[in-house]
Amino acid sequence: MSPIRLLNLAIIPALAELARCGIPDTTDARRFLLAIALQESNLAYRRQVVSGGVENGPAASFFQFEPGGGCKGVLTHFLTASCMRGMCVDFNIEATPQGLWEAMRYNDIIAAIAARLLVYTLPSKLPTTADEGWAQYVSAWRPGKPHPENWPNAWNLATLTVGEK
Repeated sequence: MSPIRLLNLAIIPALAELARCGIPDTTDARRFLLAIALQESNLAYRRQVVSGGVENGPAASFFQFEPGGGCKGVLTHFLTASCMRGMCVDFNIEATPQGLWEAMRYNDIIAAIAARLLVYTLPSKLPTTADEGWAQYVSAWRPGKPHPENWPNAWNLATLTVGEK
């Protein structure tokens, strides 16, 4: 998927849905979500790639959520649980970590909603620089094998893409 396509078909609609929960659609939110998806999957994989190049790891969606990690987190965190559960109802998704995880693989809007809600649990305001973005990404996603060398490209491509909008 191209970055502009994910932005237009998933991230912008997700942020519009989240406005009902009082979470605003901003350029910073668009950029950060797109940068995270680029970092996590390069918009090429809807399931985590494991050894041997097989796409069957425990994480799903372009944002790479795991059932017991991000999925459980957004469904139970005091800042996001009500909104995420309501979105699950609205999208006919079982409001459980497994139900959300299964839906996220092909429902890019619900995946972007969950990603924005995971970011929403952080105490800091949305990042405006690549360095701030990296720090918040690591804090929220807690990647097992972080690749800081890829982040500047992800951030820059997201910045360019959001600027094209």
